[in-house]
Amino acid sequence: MQTVRTPETAPEGPVRSLIGSIQSSVVVVGSALVVLAACGNSITWHLQQFWGTSGNLWQSIWDRVYDYFEGDQFNIILYGTPALGLAVFWSAGIVYILMDVTLRPETLRRYKIQPGTNEPVDTYRLLQAIFWVLFNQTVVGLPCMLVFYKLLELRGFDTGRELPTFHWVLLEIAVCLLVEEVAFYYSHRLLHSPRLYKKIHKWHHEWTSPISITALYAHPLEHVLSNYLPPFLGVLLLGSHVATAWLWFSMALLSTINAHSGYHLPFFPSPEAHDFHHLKFNQCYGVLGVLDRLHGTDDKFRRRPEYQRHVMQLSLVPLRQMYPDQQKGAKTE
Repeated sequence: MQTVRTPETAPEGPVRSLIGSIQSSVVVVGSALVVLAACGNSITWHLQQFWGTSGNLWQSIWDRVYDYFEGDQFNIILYGTPALGLAVFWSAGIVYILMDVTLRPETLRRYKIQPGTNEPVDTYRLLQAIFWVLFNQTVVGLPCMLVFYKLLELRGFDTGRELPTFHWVLLEIAVCLLVEEVAFYYSHRLLHSPRLYKKIHKWHHEWTSPISITALYAHPLEHVLSNYLPPFLGVLLLGSHVATAWLWFSMALLSTINAHSGYHLPFFPSPEAHDFHHLKFNQCYGVLGVLDRLHGTDDKFRRRPEYQRHVMQLSLVPLRQMYPDQQKGAKTE
């Protein structure tokens, strides 16, 4: 059984300082968009070829979805989006749960970020997490979808049968990623302010060594403000086609499942930063790490062995083996 830790000294200042720091993040976001625009043609050419040859497949799949809902955008968004989220989240989540419960295959244990934790995961805590994740996805999620649809309707969005072009989809996903980074970072830091942490965010941090499904194990209010809102803002800003939104939401879900998985598997994006956040509480608030570097909220992380492991491993050698923990008795942050 894991023990619930209290957060270390919090670096958060008043809300006013967070709002002021948004100004400096505009430089980062703006620079990223300029680079994307400048490099777009050369970077995406080869991917465009794939999209061109498989475009008929994606269009065919979307035609079936469109016809199933008879083109009714209300039903597509209100029912189709949660259904997709459930399918994507639990398809990946169940694989990790089986790994955590059975500890098989044995070779995967070499990739545990915090060895000795959740081996195996406590059954009661697992069932508790499953209950609240399903609660958030259904009881909380459906009203959120209704509000989201109304906002999209007011803003106006692409309701056509024909899918957007590859370049446009890529651009929209890049914008959504940057918007999510800003929205999640600042909302996450606010949740770590003493009052909000104690009443809301402490729930999520009961897992100092997270497992995959704890990505959505949170207070319902936090689920709305920090899990739903940041990915939706980019879609709302751009008035994206529903198919583009579904692709983006699927990517965001798989990313957060990986970040909470507790495993740093080869050829997967590194989950080291967010795992370190669960361990230390006051480091690594963002998704991409850009705003953490900008605001210095990854300073302790960058002095730790976990930072050296914070890369995508392109071989089967565990990064913990390549960059071992500090020796006992050595000074740690």
